[in-house]
Amino acid sequence: MNELTQRLTVEQPVVMGGSKPTVEELRERTGDMGYVLIKFTETRGGTELGFPLDRAATDLSAADFDAATGRVHVEGTLILNDDPVRCIANLDLATLKGAGRLAPADASEVADED
Repeated sequence: MNELTQRLTVEQPVVMGGSKPTVEELRERTGDMGYVLIKFTETRGGTELGFPLDRAATDLSAADFDAATGRVHVEGTLILNDDPVRCIANLDLATLKGAGRLAPADASEVADED
């Protein structure tokens, strides 16, 4: 496993990714778009990862997007530095910050993006 990938398997601070993240954008990404951006802030320059949501593992039930309160739990798989991984993150809607980590995944779990 790549060194960066290994470091990100330990839970650490994350923020919603993107150039100007907003609660409305997160609503769209977790809704129809089904693709989120999560940035791990404790790496040199930050590491932003984008991945398709695993809708069965994602939980939006504690989120009130209209009031920008509560939290979301997002999960999805991707390839990082040739390593198949699952990104697992919890974000607070008021701050768009939270905690996340990577977990090793089976290559068959990762969607083919070719």
